Amino acid sequence: MADSRREGVEVSSRERVNNNNVENNNKQKSIDEWLPITSSRNAKWWYSAFHNVTAMVGAGVLSLPYAMTELGWGPGVAILILSWVITLYTLWQMVEMHEMVPGKRFDRYHELGQHAFGEKLGLWIVVPQQLIVEVGVNIVYMVTGGKSLKKVHDTVWPNSKPIRTTYFIMIFASLHLVLSHLPNFNSIAIVSLAAAVMSLSYSTIAWSTSLHKGVKPDVSYALRGSNMGVKTLNFFSALGDVAFAYAGHNVVLEIQATIPSTPEKPSKKPMWKGVLVAYAVVALCYFPVALVGYYVFGNSVDDNILITLERPAWLIATANLFVVIHVIGSYQIYAMPVFDMIETVLVKKLNFTPSFRLRFFTRTTYVLITMVVAMAVPFFGGLLGFFGGFVFAPTTYFLPCIMWLSIYKPRKYSFSWTANWICIVLGVTLMVLAPIGALRTIIMSAKTYKLFG
Repeated sequence: MADSRREGVEVSSRERVNNNNVENNNKQKSIDEWLPITSSRNAKWWYSAFHNVTAMVGAGVLSLPYAMTELGWGPGVAILILSWVITLYTLWQMVEMHEMVPGKRFDRYHELGQHAFGEKLGLWIVVPQQLIVEVGVNIVYMVTGGKSLKKVHDTVWPNSKPIRTTYFIMIFASLHLVLSHLPNFNSIAIVSLAAAVMSLSYSTIAWSTSLHKGVKPDVSYALRGSNMGVKTLNFFSALGDVAFAYAGHNVVLEIQATIPSTPEKPSKKPMWKGVLVAYAVVALCYFPVALVGYYVFGNSVDDNILITLERPAWLIATANLFVVIHVIGSYQIYAMPVFDMIETVLVKKLNFTPSFRLRFFTRTTYVLITMVVAMAVPFFGGLLGFFGGFVFAPTTYFLPCIMWLSIYKPRKYSFSWTANWICIVLGVTLMVLAPIGALRTIIMSAKTYKLFG
């Protein structure tokens, strides 16, 4: 009798545990279906293409001719090509590692970091860097959107009363107060596609208009700077500008998470197809703008080539409007993983109930914070260099390589081992040098800029 009662209690206990597990699994599933990154997995390969173009081609392409004035022809061309090759290689690594464990997908950059470095260490290594990248990009794009809107206004209405840049940043932010409430990556597909088309359009306008103007009679290709010390710091800053131009890795796993996957048809195949198309578009944007812009204007080019191109007015206004449309999409691409992190903490750690009200409050607050910071410190050129070197270099150039070495452990001195260590050495060098020059640029800009001015 006692044995049968004990068995009954054990069976009842097991049933309760099983019921609790089922309930927890169902709750977890419902939360995952609400969170932005995992709520929709029906994307096509071309979603990967234009999401990656939107993420990568942006404000950075317009500063590349200026970066060339600080790098010079030889180092400039070499660094552009090296960056394109290295970042394509590290992007391939991330696409491959997304489903390296059978039956599991690393939908977020930090999840891959946790697999490579451990649960706690992986979080501490990846999350701070990824957040700085994504929030930093959003702030810089707030500045870019506001400045480009101002350029459109000043070009179309040259005789109107001057309006401060801060007001245009507020106008740009107001668009995101609406768009930021689209729930996930697939819901912003049209915005991202429009942004990708605009990036190719304004890049083409930038280099073709430069070529049409012809080489300036007094063009000079001497390195920018009054002495060797200044030229060296400028060189370091330009490295950060180039790094900023290749920042798409910070959202690549989150983009791949939206593509359906089965053992027979893993997501890496359509994802890689989209990445190759995206990198072809990147080459079509970056190399002509950087090389033609520098060839035509030499070291007199501005840190945004569209500022240097003053005529024809209608074309420059159109190009700047294209920039605005593009950075609208780029802001959303980089904001989505941030929204996912915030909402994950709120519903999984702090046990908030998933709801529109919660999402509305968190996303609106985030947009307003990035707007206020952008209004306070819009040092466009300096911000590109500083963020480019300090955080884009690790997450783009060498963190994927460290993960690859940690997980796959390739044979010492093999091609894979050697290639990864070359990327790591170059990436660390970039991370150390770029912020040094960029800080000088920020300090110089701060001397003539009034807070919220």
